[in-house]
This record gives sequence, structure tokens and C-alpha cells, in this order.
Amino acid sequence: MLRKVFWDDPYLRDLDTKVSTVAGDQITLDETVFFAFSGGQESDAGHIGGHPVLDARTQDGDIIYTLPEDHGLKPGDLVHVEIDWARRYRLMRLHFAAEIVLELVYRHFPGTEKIGAHIAEDKARIDFAMDENIANHFELLSGEANRIVDGDMPIASAFSDEAAGRRYWKIEGFGEVPCGGTHVKRTGEVGRISLKRKNIGGGKERIEVFVA
Repeated sequence: MLRKVFWDDPYLRDLDTKVSTVAGDQITLDETVFFAFSGGQESDAGHIGGHPVLDARTQDGDIIYTLPEDHGLKPGDLVHVEIDWARRYRLMRLHFAAEIVLELVYRHFPGTEKIGAHIAEDKARIDFAMDENIANHFELLSGEANRIVDGDMPIASAFSDEAAGRRYWKIEGFGEVPCGGTHVKRTGEVGRISLKRKNIGGGKERIEVFVA
């Protein structure tokens, strides 16, 4: 089974590993630091064996990487895997900012349903089934979120079920929150959180999350 080193150390930027399988322009690896789109968090950008990764997707616990067709790699080849660290770190900060906001919405508005989420390099978004203007509560949500950031608390991240690949994060004051993304080590790394509302209609509200 693929060893996902980004769970062991989300700050690791590169590693040397072996190609596990090759099927045309798609390959798998023995281990990786290269995160693939999951849980709304976009994939890393970077290179494998000097070739740009065009796409990364999860499949049955593995990650399939698409490279240029002329990559020339074979099973067993040693390759250097390197990610775009500036992008990864931005994604980690925005991911945890969105996680904080989501948990605060759940806490203050029990029964609210999340219907979508996406974490990109410039911003994160969370969509809710909601009939009221969520911006009316931004002072409360952003205030509490930034107090969590200012507290610079350690963020625990571990397996709840290693065999199934299920993980969680936890900070003081919150229970274990299921999540398989990459996280910063402390809340203080997230930076100042700001929120913006987008009304997407049909009883749906979107919170856009930014960090500075």
C-alpha cells in the first residue's frame, strides 16, 4: 500500500522513492509527499522524476499521477518527488482556516448542513443549506476564529482507523474532527482570517475564507 508521507510530515517538500506501476502516462509510487485532490483540498503541484505532474487523483487508497506521455519511466525506477512548497503551505493554512470556520458554524447553528467545500491556493469556500444571510454572523464567526488563531494552539493530527486510512485533527476545545487533508502544526500559522459572503441562491449560502 502507498505510504502517504504527507500525513507523517506535511512540511516535507521532497523525497526519493520508486515507481510502483506504469500504465501509459499514469504512474503510481511506493511512497509520496504529493497530495492528491481529496475532501475539497486541491492537489499539490510539482514534479516526479523531473516531469511535471499534470493530474493527481486517489483510487482505492492509492494515488495515480498523470505525467507527460513521453515520461519514459518504468516500474522500479528511482525518482525524485518534489512539491511546490509555497502552494502547499498556502493550501494547508486555508484548509485549516476553513475547518475552524466550519466547526464554529456547526457549534453556533446546530443542524446546519454543509453541502460543499473547496480549498484552493487563493481562498477556501464552504457551502451551506441555509435560508438566512450568513454574513449577519460574520462578526461572531471571524472573531472566534481569530481568537483560536491568536491562541497559537498545537494541532494534533492522527489516524482514527489506520487500516481504513481515516484521520482526524484536534485542538483544545474541540472534539476529534474527521479529516484526511494536510494541516499546519499550530493555529498561529493560519494567519488572520477574513470572511466574505456569496449568495448562490436556492436556499444556499457560501462563506469564502481568506487568510493574510
